[in-house]
Amino acid sequence: MKLIVGLGNPGKEYADTRHNAGWWLVDHLAGVWRFDGWRKDGQSLASDGRVGAHRVRLLKPQTYMNLSGAVLRPYLRRPSFSTAADLLVVVDDVALAVGRFRLRAQGSAGGHNGLKSIEAAVGGREYARLRIGVGPQPERERRGNLADYVTDRMGKSDRIAVEALFPDLVQLSEAWVQEGVEAAMRKFNRKGADTPGGDA
Repeated sequence: MKLIVGLGNPGKEYADTRHNAGWWLVDHLAGVWRFDGWRKDGQSLASDGRVGAHRVRLLKPQTYMNLSGAVLRPYLRRPSFSTAADLLVVVDDVALAVGRFRLRAQGSAGGHNGLKSIEAAVGGREYARLRIGVGPQPERERRGNLADYVTDRMGKSDRIAVEALFPDLVQLSEAWVQEGVEAAMRKFNRKGADTPGGDA
């Protein structure tokens, strides 16, 4: 089974914040792929279905961001589950401009508390992560707390720019499921870097 985990914070007050960009995409995937309705599954909400020949589960952790890795415990106990091949984490990234995205097969958490928690849970950095640009902070706000920025509501034009990526990100996710992370990177990372609106 392939597992796609969208990171975010639970609660209506966080629904439209930058930190919940991962949730926005997995919600979209569940709709486009016509998966089962969201149901409680341990510390997550889960939606199941198939992409081609593959079983896929979408997860939205109901922990807060810095505890996201806890939802992976049941999967890590399965001998057949490989974090390198079967796990894709979708996350917001303030280092990428709005309208950009980047897929990586592994790498550092880059200061992101959700990815730090995932890394601690899996015991390493070898898992795919799809970063969706929500930054950078405007110059006038950089003296403030980064946590305040990512938990602030995203403006309408920026939200539209993020959602405009979704058709490509659906195809990217399907490529990851069916062909693996390296093939998906080759096909889509250039597109993510070339999208107008920010720094690659």
